[in-house]
Amino acid sequence: MTPITLSLICGMSFGIATVLLMLPMQFPDKRRALLGAFFSRFAIGFLIPLCQIPGVPWPLSGALVGFLISLPDAVITRAYAPIIGVGVLGGGIIGWIVG
Repeated sequence: MTPITLSLICGMSFGIATVLLMLPMQFPDKRRALLGAFFSRFAIGFLIPLCQIPGVPWPLSGALVGFLISLPDAVITRAYAPIIGVGVLGGGIIGWIVG
């Protein structure tokens, strides 16, 4: 499988999984919240298969990418634990799958 194909699959999977987790929640603008979450998680899943930090295991590299991409959303929403937690956990899992 090519790296781009794997990236698209990982990005779509993580984005859709996050949206499904958020569906029962209430937001003032639910459509915007779900789209933002999807694109943030898609970026995590898309980037991890394409970049690895030299000398760092894939799961740790994925968790770091998940943390860095999740951090701006967490700061804006002030929901640090759930946003960063899901980003790091999902990034680590994707890194493990890729590695």
